[in-house]
Amino acid sequence: MHKYLPAIGFSKLNNDTLNDLLQEIKLRPDYQESAIDFEGNQFVEIRYMVTDNVGLVLRGIYNDDDEFILDYYYPTFFGETVSLVNDVEIIKQSDKDNYQVMVDEIRLGVNLIFQLQNMGEYLRHNIMDGKSADRSVSLSALSLDGKIILPLYDNEKSRIKEKMNNQKRIDLVVQAREGNEEALENLTMDEIDLYQRISRRVAREDILSVVTSYFMPYGIENDKYEILGDILDVRNVVNHLTMEELYLLVIESNDVVFEVCINKNNLLGEPLVGRRFKGTIWLQGTVNFD
Repeated sequence: MHKYLPAIGFSKLNNDTLNDLLQEIKLRPDYQESAIDFEGNQFVEIRYMVTDNVGLVLRGIYNDDDEFILDYYYPTFFGETVSLVNDVEIIKQSDKDNYQVMVDEIRLGVNLIFQLQNMGEYLRHNIMDGKSADRSVSLSALSLDGKIILPLYDNEKSRIKEKMNNQKRIDLVVQAREGNEEALENLTMDEIDLYQRISRRVAREDILSVVTSYFMPYGIENDKYEILGDILDVRNVVNHLTMEELYLLVIESNDVVFEVCINKNNLLGEPLVGRRFKGTIWLQGTVNFD
């Protein structure tokens, strides 16, 4: 049973009811597509949505008797917000017919890796080397554990100043990567200054009042992250099969905007615009290949 099923409202499923549900989806999918992979093998994906943009994805093949043979399934949430525009590299997993995307996103400070949701579209575009430049990406995530953190006292002037400082740092990183020694020296001095300021503040303040947001890898799986970010929008939806309530959150973390789906029972606190979300996520996303 998939670990992230509770995130989309299936917290009480057992193996028997799960198998019945998968059989029903095979017979009555909401969406179906097929493609041929780079080795000439058939790929079929069917989806069943339990609420807005939230559902189950089944991947496999059809046999000679036109029967769908399931390879694997996973819960998903399709985001609608364009999170970034960047070069992407598509990487095939070794253990199953599945693809992940890697993006070098300077704003996050890490190589961003996430599950590719529109795998059929990628295969149909026949991008053999897996690399594609300047693609828009819509990131979304499922979470099993989250907390609502109160916002920091802030004003428009300080927010503008922070964004300008972040952009300045990004520009310096780009220049340093191109071999600009002066930019590298400025970055080093900024890091030393930042370390000193943080060291002074953490001695008398709570860490969550010093750190406004973060986005960092979590555990050994490369598409799992721990995040802290501002809530920009909140929607409450219901899984129409189980009637479990879900929150769909739009989060901004390190200047990157993405969406998170979490079961109401797994979220501590009331999510409101302006507050912050802290939790672990499984990152997914769609890449616009057109």
